[in-house]
Amino acid sequence: MMTLLIEHGIRSPSVLNAMAAVPREEFVLAEDRDHAYADRALPIAAGQTISQPLMVAIVVEALELQPGQLALDVGTGSGYQAAVMASCGARVVSIERLEPLAREAADRLRRLNYDVDVIAGDGSLGVPERAPFDAIAVGAAAPRLPVALARQLVEGGRLVIPISDGSRAEELTRLRLIDGRWHTESLGPCRFVPLIGADGYAEAEPG
Repeated sequence: MMTLLIEHGIRSPSVLNAMAAVPREEFVLAEDRDHAYADRALPIAAGQTISQPLMVAIVVEALELQPGQLALDVGTGSGYQAAVMASCGARVVSIERLEPLAREAADRLRRLNYDVDVIAGDGSLGVPERAPFDAIAVGAAAPRLPVALARQLVEGGRLVIPISDGSRAEELTRLRLIDGRWHTESLGPCRFVPLIGADGYAEAEPG
């Protein structure tokens, strides 16, 4: 896995060290432990998925995390991406809309000694009571930029989120808050589950 990450351009020492340190097999289903380090998404509980390692590394590297910064992880899932972010030295808040997943992830992260605060709620709205954040990562594709999340960044903060173009295509997008203005850049095509919530897709809508 580490060779693949380096071959695909991951350069941040902190991200590479975090990806090497976090035991991915602890975040997948028991029957998939033998495939934990394969570069593909895998199913987890409640019909959700854990993203492929390369995509996690791309997202976390794009956050440009520094030790001690406050980061929000939207879409906790199994807790894997939150663990990688915490291993980069960030103070992590993670939000998951499905309460059973949130509880399981919180228990798993606690057992593995990752200092991540897991909250059950609508991730498309962020966690305003804990804002502002230095960095926000969204692990699901939005139909548009969720303004509520962008408004929870500090000056100089980064938001990394997949955004749909209205078809089946999605673009990984990084937003920076600079001098009070939002600046966006494309980080390339991607494929994620839909972001369900008040500022995302309705439950019945396709991703």
